[in-house]
Amino acid sequence: MKKSKKKFEVSVESYGRYTPWDNGSKILPKIIEFTSEIEAIEGNEFGMVLNIKRGKGINLHFVISHPLIRNSAGELLPEFTGDYKVTSNDFHFFIGDGIQAPVEEKSGLWKISVFYKNHCIAEKEFHVILKG
Repeated sequence: MKKSKKKFEVSVESYGRYTPWDNGSKILPKIIEFTSEIEAIEGNEFGMVLNIKRGKGINLHFVISHPLIRNSAGELLPEFTGDYKVTSNDFHFFIGDGIQAPVEEKSGLWKISVFYKNHCIAEKEFHVILKG
């Protein structure tokens, strides 16, 4: 007998600009503004909140693609990547980033993608822009 495939649902509950996030906390940031245009101001937090239903135990992988950003030694930073383990059957999580100095190099296209078994299950693009 074949084992049935795990059927789970993914929804983007919100996306845009959020209150500051403490990734060590279970409390998710609050949405400030639904937008895909983010002003390049130090401290601006942006991303999306996903909800996974009936997915307890699955492993997700994320990739945050960003403009050419250099570290303090002048080396180009790779994409930001990581993994999430879904720990409940009604799982909410924030995936995003925050603008840090120097803000000038943060402007451009950012793309946040979430994968399950190499298949993209959620994706959002953000345009970080310099104003003024």
